Amino acid sequence: MSKAQELQKMIRLYKEKTGETEIDMTAVAKFAVGMGWPLPKPTDPIERLAQQITNAARQEIRRDKETNRPYRANHAVPTYDSSGQQVFFWIDIDDPKTTQASFRKSAVMRREQMVSDGLQLSFDIDHWNGARPDGDKIDLPWDLTMDIEIRRAVYDDENGDDQEKAA
Repeated sequence: MSKAQELQKMIRLYKEKTGETEIDMTAVAKFAVGMGWPLPKPTDPIERLAQQITNAARQEIRRDKETNRPYRANHAVPTYDSSGQQVFFWIDIDDPKTTQASFRKSAVMRREQMVSDGLQLSFDIDHWNGARPDGDKIDLPWDLTMDIEIRRAVYDDENGDDQEKAA
């Protein structure tokens, strides 16, 4: 049994012992430690700092000079090291040396993440719907184009129309 499967078993045991259905994973972790589960080894300080820097890079938001819309400044680009392990390097979207190929790789990867999330959600909804009576079924639209356009319009309404910004 894999470590993940063992932890999934621990979650089920926690729910069985507590009767809870909406669970806090910190409470499950404390329960697991109480059941003898070993705490993980502390993270290497350099790896931890690198993760903090990655999180900071991911959070940097800038504003487009013409539209004043926010955009992410830094983007992860997937690549492989000499051992074939996937690693990421980071690019700044405004750096004139950043290539179209690098940003495209990053954009394609993020789109693929969205598709994977949508696929898994479709499986989850299919399972929910198959296990519930008709009145409890969930049906969501999969084309997000309108949702994105609505959010863009709301953003523009709340932050001023593009033409006002340019004037």
